[in-house]
Amino acid sequence: MLKKILIIPAILLILLFFVVFGVLSYLKNNYFSEIKVHDGRTNLLLLGINGKGNADNDLTDTIIFVSLDQNKRKTSLISIPRDIWMTDIQAKINTAYHYGGIQLAKKEIGEVTGQEIDYVLIINFEGFEKIIDILGGVDINVQESFEDLFYPVAGKEAELCNGDKELKCRYEHLVFEKGVQHMGGNTALKFVRSRNAKGDEGTDFARNQRQILVLRAMKSKLQSPDLYLNFNKIKSIATVLEENIKTEISKNQYGNFAAIGLKINFSQIKNIAFDEKLLINPKNHYSKQWVLIPVNNDWVSVHYFVERNLQ
Repeated sequence: MLKKILIIPAILLILLFFVVFGVLSYLKNNYFSEIKVHDGRTNLLLLGINGKGNADNDLTDTIIFVSLDQNKRKTSLISIPRDIWMTDIQAKINTAYHYGGIQLAKKEIGEVTGQEIDYVLIINFEGFEKIIDILGGVDINVQESFEDLFYPVAGKEAELCNGDKELKCRYEHLVFEKGVQHMGGNTALKFVRSRNAKGDEGTDFARNQRQILVLRAMKSKLQSPDLYLNFNKIKSIATVLEENIKTEISKNQYGNFAAIGLKINFSQIKNIAFDEKLLINPKNHYSKQWVLIPVNNDWVSVHYFVERNLQ
């Protein structure tokens, strides 16, 4: 699983990041470099990776394609399931960054979406937690109750648990009840990362929906006038983002991204996730892994779905 993420905080935090640093660039009299735009759009790929102390800390558990339509002032976020099998690399899509860095991640997600990806941003879980805590936590309306008996504890992947054959000390038992719950950063992170629940809540589709719930809750907090009147909070968020985001975007481009962010109509941010009509779990195994492949084994339907939701 990638360090993330969750990519986690998604576009709203990223836009805040660009706005804050765009202002700083302006105050320092920096010239703003041009950014890539095609057909009125700039496309971003947000990758979420594990925090320090986690095994496989460069696997991307959270993958979100973000399209900024500058003409229509709309933003579309499409969650990409981590378990999609990519034939050319013979592995799940969440390993692309691990095997080939930013360029391979761009190539593989581009194949799935059928869209050109202009920039990549990678954010880790530690930053995700800190930002939610700075915001004072988020209120999440949990859609379905679920429990996860095997949520991995960071740093205990090789723990012998004093001879316990079931190795229970490596895992935390999570329980989430249906209904509105106030979550701090650590709890929200577990909510979006849990992947061992029984039934439908243990699927990639359910995790994508939980990510969207958290992003919407964060959006509500980020739109609060109280935040924009609190310079210390904005400064703290900007610091966390700068420390926890890796990107190919240059600082001289922050100002132009800030301008885009100011144009976006936040009431028209569209959160989209793939479902069972587009991706299926094949009966045969792929390297003995549970994977997802496109219906009819081609990306035509997926590309059409993405294009239609960008209109």
